[in-house]
Amino acid sequence: MPFGNIFKELLTLLGVSIATALVINFFSPAGIAVFGNWDTTAGVVSAKPKGYQDTVSAEINDVESAKAIFDQGGAVFIDARSEASFLQGHVADAVSLPVGQFFEKIQMLLNRYEPSTTMVTYCSGRTCDDSHKLARLLTDVGYLNVRIFIDGYPAWVESGYPSE
Repeated sequence: MPFGNIFKELLTLLGVSIATALVINFFSPAGIAVFGNWDTTAGVVSAKPKGYQDTVSAEINDVESAKAIFDQGGAVFIDARSEASFLQGHVADAVSLPVGQFFEKIQMLLNRYEPSTTMVTYCSGRTCDDSHKLARLLTDVGYLNVRIFIDGYPAWVESGYPSE
């Protein structure tokens, strides 16, 4: 078989495989988003999964707004990062609730704070989606006023705001 025919068959097979994968992904409830937000100036970098509920209205888009909520008092800042990261530094008086340990630790939060309490989740900035995941989980268990500080702990520290 000449080389040209083998090359054409390989290209055809590759094209059919890619098209099949895209069609299956499109119809799958667990499919991966083909288009995502990759621009940090527009928000958190993320390829949002299918079924993603938009939490953009809950986002705190700048560190000054997060500080204003902090200064008003009454809001609980919740660190979605790992416990090790939390111990290295966190927003003053924040509570550690790593998103990966949510189901193990949520009862502590439910026992301490009423559903009407303002919660502000944060993680490591716009390249971290854990604060969004944690906000969705908190909403799912009944918290009514959950906000997401998208610039996270790095912006907080860079601004010289209270940390521990």
